[in-house]
Amino acid sequence: MNKYIIYILFFSIFLFSSCVPTKDLIYLQENKEGTKETINEVVSKPYRLQVNDVISIDIKALDLKLVEIFNGGTGETSKSAEALYFSGYTVDDHGNIRMPILGEINVLGYTLDEVRKELETKLLADYFKKEAEIFVNVKLGGFRYTINGEVGNPGTNVLYQEKVNILEAIANSGDITVVGDRKDIKVIRQFPQGIETLSIDLTSESALKSPCFYLQPNDYVYVKPLKQKTWGTGKTGIESLGTIITILSLATTTFLLLKN
Repeated sequence: MNKYIIYILFFSIFLFSSCVPTKDLIYLQENKEGTKETINEVVSKPYRLQVNDVISIDIKALDLKLVEIFNGGTGETSKSAEALYFSGYTVDDHGNIRMPILGEINVLGYTLDEVRKELETKLLADYFKKEAEIFVNVKLGGFRYTINGEVGNPGTNVLYQEKVNILEAIANSGDITVVGDRKDIKVIRQFPQGIETLSIDLTSESALKSPCFYLQPNDYVYVKPLKQKTWGTGKTGIESLGTIITILSLATTTFLLLKN
């Protein structure tokens, strides 16, 4: 009988050790020494346009009628993702956008500010004088990212803001589940020249200095599951205790049936 008690004791220890510890659930924890780490501001590189990006271009002047044709005759339009799909400018497979009068303009690998300056220079050189007070505004058709894995609401999201950090993206997707690995989140980032995979530990405050703390448009974020999910022993002590009771009840019933 003592042998069975030892087996049950070891099995109980295993079950409770398989619970997800609190330290694996808390974001941005201080270092173990307890000293405050100096966090410098992360200087994120400006986003460079890629194929299939959709951008919004709005051209203004003192006389709005003079620039109406360059805006496709639409003037101010709704900037929702659905509206921009039809009225915005999509970067084609050759890295070009096609605008009224101006024709095809290559923007692949350009920042939004570089596109703005290019358009202003072209308009002033070929169509307007400086006195026309040309004003060009170039924006992305929303900040798009995709998140998958152990989050509440996986999928593709579009946020209408200039900068998005990974904590905002996760919060917008229903947060990471209890069995999601916060210590090794993968960020797959696209560049005009290729793809790079980055990793970030959100349980450490050093994550604030990570190059992928601030996301870039079209980033793919993957939150992998912890081993506790595949073990199926319970995420908390209460769940593990329930598992133990269920197994003991099953073992007792089986023992009594075999004995009879």
